[in-house]
Amino acid sequence: MAQFFRANKKSTTPQVQTVTVSSLDHQGRGVARQDGKVWFIDGALPGEVVKAQVTQNKAKLVEAKTVKVMTASAERAKPFCGDYEACGGCELQHQDLAAQVAAKQLAVAALFQKFTGLSQLPWQPAITSAGQHYRRSARLACLFDKDSGRLKLGYRGKGSKKIVEVQQCDVLAPAFATHIGLLREVLNRHPALSSISHVQLSEADNGSYVVLRHIKAISSELKASVNAALAPCNWHLLWQGPSETVKVSDDLLPRYHLSEFDLTLSYQLDNFVQVNAAVNQHMLQQAMAWLALTASDKVLDLFCGIGNFSLVAAKQANSVIGVEGVASSVAMATQNAHTNQISNVTFHCSDLTANLVEAQWFSKDSNVLILDPSRVGAEEILAQLPLKQFERILYVSCDPVTLARDSKLIVDQRFELVKVGLMNMFPHTGHIESMALFQRR
Repeated sequence: MAQFFRANKKSTTPQVQTVTVSSLDHQGRGVARQDGKVWFIDGALPGEVVKAQVTQNKAKLVEAKTVKVMTASAERAKPFCGDYEACGGCELQHQDLAAQVAAKQLAVAALFQKFTGLSQLPWQPAITSAGQHYRRSARLACLFDKDSGRLKLGYRGKGSKKIVEVQQCDVLAPAFATHIGLLREVLNRHPALSSISHVQLSEADNGSYVVLRHIKAISSELKASVNAALAPCNWHLLWQGPSETVKVSDDLLPRYHLSEFDLTLSYQLDNFVQVNAAVNQHMLQQAMAWLALTASDKVLDLFCGIGNFSLVAAKQANSVIGVEGVASSVAMATQNAHTNQISNVTFHCSDLTANLVEAQWFSKDSNVLILDPSRVGAEEILAQLPLKQFERILYVSCDPVTLARDSKLIVDQRFELVKVGLMNMFPHTGHIESMALFQRR
């Protein structure tokens, strides 16, 4: 007798469920526990009851997005952006700004508890800024849509590679916020401009810079036409073709002034600078207040960039050694030291993941360590440094997970965490920037 295979019916989680949210994770997602799984829900706040649509259902966790708020939190706010539901640029406009900071602090505390076992942290007041027009640099995505025959320009959508064509963006500096629609319209005037792959924005104290990166050659006549059409925006417009780098002449170099320290730092448009100018100023002030440098201190500043911390520290310390892996940043740091007539600092280009034995920049005389790494953290260099030679270590972090992980390495070398504080560099997003000060016991 023939037997036919019949698949067993398996129960599946309904696509939409009602969930009660208990907390936020370090990415700003609502956290709930239901059906034996941990739920991570975009757009949900602690204490809320929401209808959540499942986007990924895994063995131990569920990822979902809020489709309806049944019971709203007192922290819930009305988003100021009309494209907020679709755009992936911001994740937390639905939460009050002060509540965002409090939630981020709780997330950092939980990570420190997990990695270091420290349950009581020496929290300092958070550094904050205005929630709008704080962002002095950004990158807009571009993609030619064959179906419509148009160049799309905007931000990537939430959880998607699709481009959301925003008309304005009120987290951008005023020089850019209301001109996105005009830029899109001008770039769609000629088919050859469809080769533009993305747009870089940078607001400096001495002007507004826009880099148009393109993957095919564009004629000088067409570039001149675009420049003329965008002249009312008062931008410094630069073009970057395939295999080209953008180098701004010395007389037009973008720069920012640190009034508290009487310093002016210039940068090329491919160099990293902190996005939030107000938070950067207060961050440097706090760093110097916490470190309390004296004329006898010798500072080692790793991941120093263009000298943001090094040059400020050099005004108070005996000497500073700055180390950075990007050659163009080291060149600008050296130039900034010369421009500001600072002679007690030296900069070195070195791979900070390489073997320290080969590091000619390392000095056994340094007694203060400053770390400002990228999101991957400083684990590799911390594992090699003779940390016991340092009296104080200042760690500036843009990722709370790697900060907590690396803090265990420092604490295990008989250092005490004496201060920690948030810096809300990116309001309305899940990004968490922190500063921690360790002192040798």
